[in-house]
Amino acid sequence: MRFVALATDYDETLAPHGQVLERTVAALERLKASGRKLLLVTGRDLDDLLEVFARVDLFDAVVAENGALLYLPDRKQERTLADPPPPGFALALGQRGVPLTTGRVIVATRVPHETAVLEEIKRHGLELQVIFNKGAVMVLPSGVNKGSGLRAAAYELRLSTHNVVAVGDAENDHVFLTEAELGAAVANALPTLRERADLVLRGQANQGVEELIDMLLSDGLRGASARSKRRNLILGEDGGGGQVTVAPDSGPLLFAGNSKSGKSTAAKGFVERLLDAGYQCCILDPEGDWEEFDRTVQMGDARRPPTLDEVVHALTLPGEQIVVNLVAVRVGDRPEFCSALLLRLQELRARTGRPHWIVLDEAHHLLPHGERHAQDALPPDVRGLVAVTVEPHELARSLLERLQAVVAVGPDAEQTLADFAGARGLRKPRPIGRKMERGEALLWHPDAAPVWVRLAPTRAHHHRHVRKYAEGELPPERSFFFRGPDKRLNLRARNLIQFGQLAEGVDDATWLHHLRQGDYSRWFRDEVKDEDLSHAAELAERDPSLDARETRTRILTAIQQRYTV
Repeated sequence: MRFVALATDYDETLAPHGQVLERTVAALERLKASGRKLLLVTGRDLDDLLEVFARVDLFDAVVAENGALLYLPDRKQERTLADPPPPGFALALGQRGVPLTTGRVIVATRVPHETAVLEEIKRHGLELQVIFNKGAVMVLPSGVNKGSGLRAAAYELRLSTHNVVAVGDAENDHVFLTEAELGAAVANALPTLRERADLVLRGQANQGVEELIDMLLSDGLRGASARSKRRNLILGEDGGGGQVTVAPDSGPLLFAGNSKSGKSTAAKGFVERLLDAGYQCCILDPEGDWEEFDRTVQMGDARRPPTLDEVVHALTLPGEQIVVNLVAVRVGDRPEFCSALLLRLQELRARTGRPHWIVLDEAHHLLPHGERHAQDALPPDVRGLVAVTVEPHELARSLLERLQAVVAVGPDAEQTLADFAGARGLRKPRPIGRKMERGEALLWHPDAAPVWVRLAPTRAHHHRHVRKYAEGELPPERSFFFRGPDKRLNLRARNLIQFGQLAEGVDDATWLHHLRQGDYSRWFRDEVKDEDLSHAAELAERDPSLDARETRTRILTAIQQRYTV
């Protein structure tokens, strides 16, 4: 459920002529019964609102005084969100004959008294702003508006404004509608508001609100939100310099490419832009590659596996961005952990609409082909899912068949698309007729031609974290095996510490056998992904004057200097 809350203005939106009709109350009750929350956001002061509207109890939160006051009806608790102007300000306006109403924070009058208000603000040297609302003139502290009030209410209710649809009609609703994920204007709204709204309703005032509620209940606003491009996320630029974007509720999306294609950097750049936009992400990280990713909280590390409960608990806070570090989880247990977590995240999304995006790095290890848990783990609605892999054909069939788009990254992007098409049983796309470079990608929706993309720059550098290789567990196909010249041994090094321990214990013949074949430098380069360590090993491998003891010392010292000091 993407939209879990409706936020509505009061006058001439919910309430024509200041009164809420019974049919509108019934519509609000239907929406509440669906498990969604209701927020009322108004310019009225609270006492006035409680006097004219008897069903404030329907709302989970009320923002009054145009964003300056938060009221929680179930607790009958109110809290000011800003400091009021000094008493002398309202007194001076009264002495000038300006008709006033005051709330806990707000000072309000009507046109044409805005000139006197501005003069007194200047004379007193106050940091106040004037907000208009169809003839009303509201004076509030700078930065206080319906948008800031909506943010405060959402925070109180542990909601993200990315899961809120807002509806209004007047000048003071611009920021309010912009703050929400989707902003709707009733038919009687001011022309400027209708022009900027994501959705313009056919009905006026309460009829428009009732129409919006019906849309929420029928398809969750999927159709209306698909037409809005305001929240789209930049992937890069096409050949003509136009933006290539991804909708915030799209997916599942696959970033694919070989090990040196830049796919991980591209995926991290996309996640950076998700975080910049305020979307909550949960990143499953099997190899520790996201351990130093900015603005995230780590769950688990190289020594301690994460628990499902701690991950889900952290995600109940809308502002938390979570990396689930699976380095300490046994390789064979990672698919089961991933499947169990996805099921828990389904439940959380049903209640809160979050996390907005789930990122599966090295997805072929988390939801591998033939994995028995994968079919049950993926929900019917898999929007907001990113998979990153070097091997699309190794993905679980249940995920592979539901991928909506592929971002094939780097020089071999066309081959990556061909591999994906073959795994899906699709006809591979036609060649684009240009050489691909690093920093470029092909975006392919299987029902259309691929689009060449120059990927947007990223602030994150993809660096593989040293502790993963020092202490973690590489899968068997990426581990090092000391076998010896006669293949009498089968000693598996799952990480660099184990490699060092085994290296010190094997006989000289075994050590030299792998040394002369270049096995050490090859493993460091291809599996540990450390060019510098590989180069150090290569120097030892190529020097025929060095014996087993000397080469062993050089290589193990290089490992210690880079990883274990």
